[in-house]
Amino acid sequence: MKKISILILALVFISCKSEAQQDKENAEEYKIQKTESKWKAELTNQEFRILRKAETERPFSSPLNDIKQPGVFVCAACGNELYETEHKFDSGTGWPSFDRAVENSLAFSSDRKLGYQRSELLCGDCGGHLGHIFDDGPKETTGKRHCINGAALEFIPKEKS
Repeated sequence: MKKISILILALVFISCKSEAQQDKENAEEYKIQKTESKWKAELTNQEFRILRKAETERPFSSPLNDIKQPGVFVCAACGNELYETEHKFDSGTGWPSFDRAVENSLAFSSDRKLGYQRSELLCGDCGGHLGHIFDDGPKETTGKRHCINGAALEFIPKEKS
């Protein structure tokens, strides 16, 4: 019995993945890096919780759900251009949804917060948490749904010519 307990304990330690180490390694990849206190000073409480702590806003709470006018959605933390209105669609989920991002604007990770692995979307410039990507988007386009927290974005309307 003692050997089994030691074996189980060893397996638990081996299988543990240090998220802190992963975050430290990922942080070195981003061109915009700031301390947690600097991010906290620059972002609203909700933006900080979502972008830096990977929380999720309540569904149907973002005013960005209703935006249909031409423009670009940028990272609320660093201004990186992430999504264009032409690729936005109503997924019925309560979060702004897009079928694709601006090319080379995102970074990808994964999380297991709900007990299964999900593909996490991050800002490619600052590493801020945006949301997740799913395979239930419009079949006539990419088939992907980028489910994004509205508080992680700011909208910049396209100037009329």
